[in-house]
Amino acid sequence: MANEKDFSIELKSDVAKGTYSNLAIITHSRSEFVLDFASMLPGLPKPEVHNRIIMNPEHAKRLFLALQDNINKYESQHGQIALGGEPKPGYPMGGFGGGAKS
Repeated sequence: MANEKDFSIELKSDVAKGTYSNLAIITHSRSEFVLDFASMLPGLPKPEVHNRIIMNPEHAKRLFLALQDNINKYESQHGQIALGGEPKPGYPMGGFGGGAKS
């Protein structure tokens, strides 16, 4: 495996713009995790999925650990992230859902 100094990626300009998401639905099977990123916006009848990421369980856990590490770093610099409001029915994390498929 290449060390960090040798590691580089290509970021194309259309991807670099990013896509806003305020809703994630996560499902899984025995062999993969599926992350659907969507936006719920006023005036739109239902959320629209903009991106789907599929990864194996090992990479999903690595993503979880990396996100956890980054949230800890963020909170140590900027303070605790507040989770406001009550969770929405069907969305256990107040908008970012966590359904599971076997």
